[in-house]
Amino acid sequence: MKLKLLLPIFLLSLCALASNVSIQAEEPLLNMPEMLDAGTLKTEVVNDWHRVKSSVPTRQKLITIRVGELLPGKEYRVPVRMIVPADRKAKGFHLTGGHQQSRIQRDAHPRGVEKDLLEGGVGLVYTMVQVLKQSGQEELGDAAHRKFSETLNPRYSIQYWGWPAALMRSVTAAYAEKEHFETGKVALSGSSKNGASPSVAIIHDKRMTAVHAGVSPIWDSPLRLCDRKAWDELRKFNESYVEKLKKKDPRLRTSRLLRHTFLGGTYGPVYNDEALAAGNKWKDLERLAARMADQVFISRNLDALKARKVDLFFQPGTHDFVAFDIAWGGKHHPRVPLYLGANSGHGIREKHLAREKDEENKTAFLLNHFFGGKDSFLEPPSVKTSVKGKLLTVTVTFKPGSRAESGRIWWMYDRGPDGSAAYITETFPDDQWKDMNFDSEKNAWTARIDLSANASRIDLFSNHRKTIRHGPEKSSSYLSSPYTRVSLKTE
Repeated sequence: MKLKLLLPIFLLSLCALASNVSIQAEEPLLNMPEMLDAGTLKTEVVNDWHRVKSSVPTRQKLITIRVGELLPGKEYRVPVRMIVPADRKAKGFHLTGGHQQSRIQRDAHPRGVEKDLLEGGVGLVYTMVQVLKQSGQEELGDAAHRKFSETLNPRYSIQYWGWPAALMRSVTAAYAEKEHFETGKVALSGSSKNGASPSVAIIHDKRMTAVHAGVSPIWDSPLRLCDRKAWDELRKFNESYVEKLKKKDPRLRTSRLLRHTFLGGTYGPVYNDEALAAGNKWKDLERLAARMADQVFISRNLDALKARKVDLFFQPGTHDFVAFDIAWGGKHHPRVPLYLGANSGHGIREKHLAREKDEENKTAFLLNHFFGGKDSFLEPPSVKTSVKGKLLTVTVTFKPGSRAESGRIWWMYDRGPDGSAAYITETFPDDQWKDMNFDSEKNAWTARIDLSANASRIDLFSNHRKTIRHGPEKSSSYLSSPYTRVSLKTE
């Protein structure tokens, strides 16, 4: 009888506890009312609206704006240059943050795709997504970095909060200029921090409609989530790899290979050691990564972004130390559209001899996003592999009605795991590629690879061209098949 009386009380307690957990949930990383409030921009006009003569006449304005407080009582400000056609309002705009202080202060003379956008009535907005030293705020940047390491509060992080917020506040500043901008599409593009920051911002800001991002994080792989097992396995592999290198060259400096600034980082530089030295525990790193996952990773938000009809395209590089997990991404997120330039990434100087020389993905992406056209982009294909003896057959199949114009495949044997020193240093060999054969009935591209006798696995991907037309202009777009790793071990 007592148990029957206690059960409802117990259930009520659980409901109250669940309710309390909900009430005490973490605040969103980026507070949209704060980001949308034009009244708190504290705009300072550096150079008011004026005409600029160029191959495409424009009107331009340079201001600085208050992003917010990166530390309590410490304002974080960025410059913003706004560019619109000389004879009309701009409908929407292309937003970029990869600008330097000295350049953004000068009137812009747009070329290439930026010129095309302006001629079509689309504006341009420039801001600075850079380390704070470059904008004269080095002391604030250093203090915020120390505070973040101590507290692991993402609000003090320039990469988690500061840079995405700068982009969002730039949108607010542009749309506050009602005589010069009308609401339209807002596309962002850039590489490295200027690929990562737009990828965060677009998750939170529904005014943004497209991202073209290079060499930057995309998905929530175990290393990024600070999975202890993954980190232990990575450390053991790197130690073994470095030991082999030292045997070949005893004078080799290996500290950067063992403790790389970026490899394994959750969303940019690795802050693990600094946070641990400041008194945090590994579980605190895991807790922060878990909290950030939905807030920063495109892979966690694909359905919501698709529902908003956001356009996405990524160029992570095959050997990049920021986008260091393409094997994991290819397996778990094969529908994410991307292009893999063979032997590309931060610090990779020598391109593969068979790498595409006519790739114009960003131009095609932006023109297609703003103006549409008869041609649609290729969608990620499916990949099937079959091993018979020492022959590997690869079949890459596109959906019916799509129109891939070419197929070329690259491969590498026994590549190091994602995030490892070997992953970024050992490139695809010059002789391990071939053009593929097309089967029009199946809309599939195939290749047969004679396998190395001693290999235990093979990594591969293929690239496929489609010409995108906008009026008289043509651009060569390239899409990659999902990066694929095939085990060659016999049971």
